[in-house]
Amino acid sequence: MAKKKSGEKQAQPSGTCPSAKGPADEQAQYEAFQRRVEEAKAIERTLGQIEHKLIVLSGKGGVGKSTVATNLAAALAAEGNKVGILDADITGPDVPKMLGLEGQKAKVSEAAGPDQMLEPLTGPLGIKVMSTSFLLQSSDTALVWRGPMKMGIIKEFFVHVNWGKLDYLIIDLPPGTSDEPLSIAQYVKDCTGVVIVTTPQEVSLLDISKAVTFTKLLKLPIIGIVENMSGFTCPHCGKKVDIFKSGSTEKAAKGMGIPYLGAIPIDPDISTMGDSGTPFVSSKKDAPSVKAFKDIVGRVEKLAAVCEGSRPAKDKSKGNSEC
Repeated sequence: MAKKKSGEKQAQPSGTCPSAKGPADEQAQYEAFQRRVEEAKAIERTLGQIEHKLIVLSGKGGVGKSTVATNLAAALAAEGNKVGILDADITGPDVPKMLGLEGQKAKVSEAAGPDQMLEPLTGPLGIKVMSTSFLLQSSDTALVWRGPMKMGIIKEFFVHVNWGKLDYLIIDLPPGTSDEPLSIAQYVKDCTGVVIVTTPQEVSLLDISKAVTFTKLLKLPIIGIVENMSGFTCPHCGKKVDIFKSGSTEKAAKGMGIPYLGAIPIDPDISTMGDSGTPFVSSKKDAPSVKAFKDIVGRVEKLAAVCEGSRPAKDKSKGNSEC
């Protein structure tokens, strides 16, 4: 029988795994599990104080999704509702600019230890606002983050932000169907519904079909589709010009079996007021764009109530793909 050479490693005893974890590893795993349980409870406490959670998303950028989200929040707040808006576009936050809060910083509550919370900033009409913009050194700071870090900060917005009691929380997502929408769907399990924003061009509608598929896969209720930048009425002669197309969104919504919420016409003041930090829906009350938007808000409120009412109490944590 050959003798073992000096220094040669002995084989592991039969049935023993070289990577077997000891008591210290088991303790670490247990503590990590406990943290996840506590975080889940904190999210449940936070969302339990909010009656309606509305997600605003789009299949592509540049369709005016954040404009719709901020003005939806303003219109609901103008009716006397307690409203909050979460800017979930982690790397490209625009909501603070549109609500006149750009450059401001979030403050921490006076409580000590684990009870410390971030306080949302207060925007027009008493809207509570939270965004990564409030956590950056300057508006020029770029967040070069991968998916796990984005998921982490979104979780913090539910665990350690003092939203308090709200009638509506509007969640403004970045375009597309990637990290942030997935994280929101994971944490907001009793979402009231999703409002999808598009423009009349076919290239935008192509991406909307992907957003609809994504939303249905996650079993989120779809409240309906809004067509933004829908035609332009000349202020001088009153003639309407369809700069893009007309009627394509309504046709697409019908084909997908989704409610069509309405169309918002092009209005230069929408852009101007957004840049100045004032929701356009709260002024120019006689403008066609304001009237069109308020009609859309009315439909959103009615369909949101239907979505909430159609969800069985025992299944509220599971979501539902149809209102």
